[in-house]
Amino acid sequence: MCRFLRFSCIAAILAISLAPLAHSLEKQPAAAYRARRVALAAKLHGGAAVLFAAQEAQLDFMPYRQDADFYYLTGWNEPGAALLIVADADQPQTTQAPAPRRYTEILFLPTRDLRMEKYTGAKLDAASPGVAQAAGVDAMQPMTELPAVLNRLMDADRRLAHNVWAQPDSPQAKALLEFTAATLGVSAPTASRDVTGMTAQLRVVKDAGEIELLKKAADASIRAQRVMMKAVKPGVTERTLAGKMTAAWLEGGCERASYAPIVGSGINSTTLHYSENTRTLEDGDILLVDAACEYSMYASDITRTVPVNGHFTPRQREIYNIVLGAQQAAIDAFVAGKSKINDRDRKDPDSLDNAAYNYINTHGNDLHGQPLGQYWLHGLGHMMGIDVHDPADYPAMLKPGMVFTIEPGVYIPEEKLGVRIECDFLVGADGKLIDLDAALPHTAEDVEAAMRDK
Repeated sequence: MCRFLRFSCIAAILAISLAPLAHSLEKQPAAAYRARRVALAAKLHGGAAVLFAAQEAQLDFMPYRQDADFYYLTGWNEPGAALLIVADADQPQTTQAPAPRRYTEILFLPTRDLRMEKYTGAKLDAASPGVAQAAGVDAMQPMTELPAVLNRLMDADRRLAHNVWAQPDSPQAKALLEFTAATLGVSAPTASRDVTGMTAQLRVVKDAGEIELLKKAADASIRAQRVMMKAVKPGVTERTLAGKMTAAWLEGGCERASYAPIVGSGINSTTLHYSENTRTLEDGDILLVDAACEYSMYASDITRTVPVNGHFTPRQREIYNIVLGAQQAAIDAFVAGKSKINDRDRKDPDSLDNAAYNYINTHGNDLHGQPLGQYWLHGLGHMMGIDVHDPADYPAMLKPGMVFTIEPGVYIPEEKLGVRIECDFLVGADGKLIDLDAALPHTAEDVEAAMRDK
C-alpha cells in the first residue's frame, strides 16, 4: 500500500507539473525555425534585421498572441522579446574596410517583473535555466544588451546604418534605431527598411511541419462545423451556435478562433463580415456560417451554408448548387505554377477567379432575370498560414506548398439569401490540389444528411 501511495503521489506530481504543457503550442523542431532565420538573412543584402515580439495584452479578455513574423522565425511565445539577425557581409576592396561579418542570431529577453508575474505567471529571461535549449537560437542575451550590440555592429561598419531591416509599424524598432543613432552621434535618426516584405516571401510556401499544423486546424474546425450542423434548428440564436463551435475548438486543444465567427441567418447571410450573431433562427431561413479555429498558431478558414429547418427550398438549393459548381470550376481549372488567385482581370485565362465567376454568371438568374455575377462581391480566396489571411503578393501564382482558400459566394439581399462555400486547399508536391476539408459535407444532400444525424 505504501509503495502504491508513493507511486500515486509521484504520478500526481508529474501530472501537475506537465499539465501546462498539455495545451501548450505544438512547436516545430528548432532546426525548422533556424532554417527560416538563415533564409531571411540571405535576403538582407548583407544587412541586419531586428524584430520584436508582441507585447502583453492589456485586458484580461484579450489572450496573448505572438506577432506572426516573430513566431514564424522563432517559435517563441512570450511577450517583449527581440530577435536580431545579422547577415554575412564580405569585406570590400578598400584599405579602410571593416572586418567581414558572419551570420549571427541573438534572441534578447526582457527583464522579469516578479511582481507582475504573480498576475501573469512566470516568464523566462536570458538567465533562466534551460532557456537556451527551449529557444533553440545560437545566442541569448538580456534585452538591455540589444542597444549596445547594435551600436557595436554599426560602429564597426557605418554602412550598416542604412541596411537595418525592421517591422515598419514597430514603436520599439523606431525607438531602438533613434537611440542607436544618438549613441553614434548621427544627427538624423537611423531609418529601417521593411522586413515584412522579406518574411512574406518566406511564409507563402509552407514546409512539412506547417502543413501538419494546418491540417490539425482544419480537422478541429471540421468537428466544430459538424457540431453546428447538428445544433441548427428554428428558435436557436446565432450566438448560441457560435458558442457551441467555440467550445468545440477549445475542447480540441485549439487556442482561439481564427477570426470573429460569422453566423448569419436570413438577411444576415448576405452581409459578408456579419459578426453580431444576435438574431434568432427562423423556419425557412438560410444560415451561412464562416467560422474556424487556430491550432498552435496556424489557422483554418471554413464556410458552410445550411437550411435552418434541415431542408433546402428549391431556390436555396439552386443557388447553393451554383456556388458549389463555381468552386468546382475553379478546382477543375487549376494548374500548379500557372493558375492565379485573387486575379479579377476578366481577360486573364489563368485566373481561378474568372473560372468561378464565369460559372456563376452563366448559371441562374435573379428575380429580375439578370445574371448572378453581380451578386459575388469578393475575391475567390486568399493565402493561409499563421494568419488566416497570410501575406502574399496578389494576384498570387499558386505553387506546391501553398495553402489557400477557394470561397465563391452569391449574396442576394432582395431574397434574404446568401450562400458561401469555403474550403482550404493545399497544393501538393505533385502539383495536385488537396482539399483539407474533404471530410466535411460539400453537397446540399450531404449537408442535409449531416443535419439529420443528431
